[in-house]
Amino acid sequence: MPSFTLLGQSLLSGIFLGALYGLLGLGLSLSWGMLRQINLAHFALAFLGAYLTYQLSSVAGWDPIATLALIVPCFFAFGALTHWFLARFSITPFNSLLVTFGLTVIIESLIQWIWTADHRRLESAYGAIRYKIGAMYVPFPELLTLVLAATLSILVWAGLRYTDLGKAMRAAAEDAPIAAAFGVNERMLSLLLSGLAAAFAGVAGLCLALSFTLAPSQIYTWVGVVFAAVMIGGLGNPIGPLIAGIVIGVSESLTMALTAPTWAPLVSFSLLIIVLLARAEKI
Repeated sequence: MPSFTLLGQSLLSGIFLGALYGLLGLGLSLSWGMLRQINLAHFALAFLGAYLTYQLSSVAGWDPIATLALIVPCFFAFGALTHWFLARFSITPFNSLLVTFGLTVIIESLIQWIWTADHRRLESAYGAIRYKIGAMYVPFPELLTLVLAATLSILVWAGLRYTDLGKAMRAAAEDAPIAAAFGVNERMLSLLLSGLAAAFAGVAGLCLALSFTLAPSQIYTWVGVVFAAVMIGGLGNPIGPLIAGIVIGVSESLTMALTAPTWAPLVSFSLLIIVLLARAEKI
């Protein structure tokens, strides 16, 4: 039986990892739930953002957090352009899955071409900052991930619920022709929402670069668990993926502490199956 200190540290690690799941799932949940686009390129964009953070910090000498000033606007423009392309050719939700998978492969190849397939690790002053809570330690990069994930999720939720712009987005997602009849510019709102989703991927890239060693092939290792967090949390729900991600992250960390690391990947999909079966029974 592991010590209480180990269990407590595992609990904290699970919360921080789950926050990253939620941050990665935020943009995917919005594009899938409100735009009907299953954007697999979201994960590749996050890793591209991580590599750009690494490059700007290690080579150009930028502060890692300051790189968001360049990455976020560029990713916003790229996200809007991607949506314009998908809408221009009337890509169906299933076909958007295939198209964005192809875009993922292109971005992965671009990363390998520029940075090679070697592992990269961002060395920054933030990595050495740790806060002590009793016998446990809280690394600053993981704490930053939690703060960013919670802040963005709450802000998007509040914006969609209480602002006129958010209400217009929800109306366009629910019934675009009726919303257009009441003066809602569905096309412009879709571009804005898609741009925001891509910008959130850039923010997640910063968190990846600060906390993890980077390799292009790792793009696909995050797909399954983040998909599970999005499905459990609910499509189009900004806070749902964060809560589901934390539940999955804590479950995985405690599983590794109590049993063996090989059992951890089973947790997310087991939870997904249970939730889907429970929803099917309610229907």
